[in-house]
Amino acid sequence: MGYRSTNKTVYAAKYHIIWCPKYRRRVLVGAVEDRLNQLIVEVTGELVRRYVENQKTAA
Repeated sequence: MGYRSTNKTVYAAKYHIIWCPKYRRRVLVGAVEDRLNQLIVEVTGELVRRYVENQKTAA
């Protein structure tokens, strides 16, 4: 990821997302889980989708 710029600024924004559930029970199930997966794919792209799928199979 390279630098981005506007009229007065130059920046390189990088984000790291950590999911920390309060309780160890499945909350995101059914249609909610499906919609959340769609949004993750749309916003973050193929790399994050592969990560989420790998985490599901590891659990």
